[in-house]
Amino acid sequence: MNKITFFHRHNNIGFSIQKVFGTLISEITKTNYIENYYMPSYRSMPWDIVINSYYTFKHRNKHGINHVTGHIHDVLLALIGCKCILTVHDLVFIENVKNPIKRLYKWIFWLYIPSLIADKIVCISAETERKILNRIKTKKTLIIHNPLDPEFEFVDKEFNEYKPVILHIGTGWNKNLERTIMALRDIPCCLRIIGKIDQKIISLLTEFNIEFSNVFNLTDKEIREEYVNCDIVNFPSVYEGFGMPIIEGQKTGRIVIASKIEPLIEVSGGAVHFVNPSNIESIRNGYLEIISNKKYREKLILSGLENVKKFSVESISFKYIQLYRSL
Repeated sequence: MNKITFFHRHNNIGFSIQKVFGTLISEITKTNYIENYYMPSYRSMPWDIVINSYYTFKHRNKHGINHVTGHIHDVLLALIGCKCILTVHDLVFIENVKNPIKRLYKWIFWLYIPSLIADKIVCISAETERKILNRIKTKKTLIIHNPLDPEFEFVDKEFNEYKPVILHIGTGWNKNLERTIMALRDIPCCLRIIGKIDQKIISLLTEFNIEFSNVFNLTDKEIREEYVNCDIVNFPSVYEGFGMPIIEGQKTGRIVIASKIEPLIEVSGGAVHFVNPSNIESIRNGYLEIISNKKYREKLILSGLENVKKFSVESISFKYIQLYRSL
């Protein structure tokens, strides 16, 4: 098979996609020759798009396969005439835009035109594929899930029924931290928040008398230790493209609370306690049920360990390699 060239967004824009593909590429590199390129600009103004597109054009792989790993869909314009794959993680770039003109622009240059240029469009979940097909007509889509970092391992831990550590990863608009805090009122626990919090969140934690601790900018190893040290992984998000904390928690052997929304239903395999992310009482009842019901906890842990098997990096990389060979 010819060389595979990966194009990634700028390193300063988040870390989730880079982390996922770092895991994947490490496995693919065992049997294939690859190159990685990261966009020189982290912004998305017209001039930045020109800069990134020129950079992509300059480094395009004329004889092998070009793989755009996500959230820089517009650079596919620089890959016309080349074999290329686009991985789409979510459609938040359209769904979160209120201005109709900007939304149309995003639809044209981030979805419609890339769909014409790409040979295949990889969707990381059935929900992402469904949303794409609701907006464009194409037969190029297929589903390949994100892989789980093999560094995650099962670590047995006695559940602290008296004061569980509840791990909340992420403080963005979609992570539902405010409702989490409200739902935990009068429940003995320690809320461990990963990510920067502002004064509004600190005030809410104080108002509801929640014991908490907060850290951010953790290494991958430190993140894994957070899973090991917690009792419950809290993931009542209102929007997600995939939901890595679910399978990371399951692999570690922890109980996970997650929103009953797609793609979290798909990713979790049902091996979590589902809650309504818009209903504080539903989230609260989830904590109370998990804390009080040992048999239920054991069932969720065993089901979770079974679910994560399908996200092994070996399995996911094999699917990508099959895709590359089919082009």
